[in-house]
Amino acid sequence: MDAELLDKIKGGLFGVAAGDALGGTTEFMSAAQVKAAHGFLTEIIGGGVWGLAPGEVTDDTMMTLCVAEGILENPAEPMGTIGRRFREWYAGGPKDVGNIIRQVLERYEGNWYEAAFVAHLDLGQSAGNGSLMRCLPAALAYTSWKRVESVSRIQSRMTHYDERCDEACILYNRMAWRLLQGEELCDVIREVVAGTDYAVGLGTEPACAPSGFVVDTFRWVLYLLLDSGSFGETIQRAANLGGDSDTIGAIAGGLAGIHYGYAGIPERYREAILIKSRLTAATEALYLLRQGGEEDGGEVGNVRM
Repeated sequence: MDAELLDKIKGGLFGVAAGDALGGTTEFMSAAQVKAAHGFLTEIIGGGVWGLAPGEVTDDTMMTLCVAEGILENPAEPMGTIGRRFREWYAGGPKDVGNIIRQVLERYEGNWYEAAFVAHLDLGQSAGNGSLMRCLPAALAYTSWKRVESVSRIQSRMTHYDERCDEACILYNRMAWRLLQGEELCDVIREVVAGTDYAVGLGTEPACAPSGFVVDTFRWVLYLLLDSGSFGETIQRAANLGGDSDTIGAIAGGLAGIHYGYAGIPERYREAILIKSRLTAATEALYLLRQGGEEDGGEVGNVRM
């Protein structure tokens, strides 16, 4: 068994959940409101706009699990199984569902891309962070970069028609894929975004709000990852931003969790998560899938963009 790889995969999934659960308390608040209410929030206490129980996660983690478990059910052609899990999750009446995703799920009639396009037209945009927040399992599941890239794009286009969402998911999972091979976080971030718009101002505090716009979200994620020295610091700073803090925390937490490993996530965060048994089961199955080497490196799902 490759204990280091297993630790990184588990760190990625638990990192998403910990960032989500911590940031869920402060979602939609301003930074000033967070400070007035909590000082500097460091503990997973629940509450917030969704009335979360301590350790309860939101759509960020639950849709990440939908992607992970959909891939595990049919790694060669995962779109159908991912989509079925999206619909089953939505049918359960979750507390938190992003507006774009809700519109797509309400419009779905058998063709994900068509539903995403119609929602994009109706809403006037679909450049939210809802596909970026859940894309990590593609990098955790496959060893072939071509397969990671293809599944990253597929799961994004199922609900988000905007190409900026595709780009962010692919850049993010390129980072995750390289981190799983033992490369250094800061080097990976700088090299992957080189030549993209995200390279402009990289390493300095973003001049944008911590909003649900995918470009703003990803800029804050990259900044926090480059400017923090531990897993805990990364997600705490995300939570104290307010705004779309649960999603920024989840996305940053995923890469930080791979980088620092499961062992690098403070025990109080790991143990607080209410769905830790499901995350552990997904971790072990994703590890076995990678070890099985079933992927052929080809394109998945016959998607053409």
